[in-house]
Amino acid sequence: MALLLAVLIWIVAVGLAYPFIVDTWPLPDTITEHARQVDAQYRLTLWVTGIIFLLAQLALGYAVFKFGRNRPGAAAHVRGNERWEILWTTAATVLFVGLTFMGYTVWAEARFTESANRAPDEDRTIVEVVGQQFVWNMRYPGADGKFGPTKIELVDDALGNPLGVDRDHPDGKDDIVVPRMAVPVNRQVELQLKSKDVLHNYFVPELRIKLDTVPGITGTLRFTPDKIGTYEIVCSELCGLGHYKMRSFLEVKTQEDYDQWLVAQAEFLEQ
Repeated sequence: MALLLAVLIWIVAVGLAYPFIVDTWPLPDTITEHARQVDAQYRLTLWVTGIIFLLAQLALGYAVFKFGRNRPGAAAHVRGNERWEILWTTAATVLFVGLTFMGYTVWAEARFTESANRAPDEDRTIVEVVGQQFVWNMRYPGADGKFGPTKIELVDDALGNPLGVDRDHPDGKDDIVVPRMAVPVNRQVELQLKSKDVLHNYFVPELRIKLDTVPGITGTLRFTPDKIGTYEIVCSELCGLGHYKMRSFLEVKTQEDYDQWLVAQAEFLEQ
């Protein structure tokens, strides 16, 4: 019986690990170098913890087989081995802290504003992203490169001013507000994330980054896409009954196509 239970433990352990070993559920494509670094850190963490898991289950099965058989006489009291306990607790701590520090830089460089990897203003595309139940609105500063002021009394979704942009202000006349995001390939993008109502979460699986949009707070994310295509933007924070349909799209274009897109949006604004 002990042998049967030990074999069952080993079979279950291998069965749980097998889908990860053969990559049964592959991750979405990556479109930034940062995303590939995130995937590399994820795979490293998965392999380290997976090997430890299999070794632990192997040892558990062995212990069940060796000590789980019926033996005559009373069971002996065992206090344990403090040296082994200290050893594996220390090893687990070193592994956990080490993996955390290895992934810290990858996590931080997309979020912290004052980063060594931040491109100069003229070399990056800045987009204001505002979440609201249950849509995304993207604002571009227009030809002057400046965002105009917004006023709460000007907010009117029905009249096409969901962000309350002051169109009478010189900086706000050419601001472009659209429901889909477009960015040029191979150029750094900085997102300024905001919310009009409740918590939302900006998430593009291919970027491997996500961040809550919090009312009253501006969050920052940066990325440099290197693959042209269209990718889904979803809200991954439960934000109400319409949460499931709060989606948009990120279009990565060539610089020429992006410039033409900006011109088309500006012409539509003037109509």
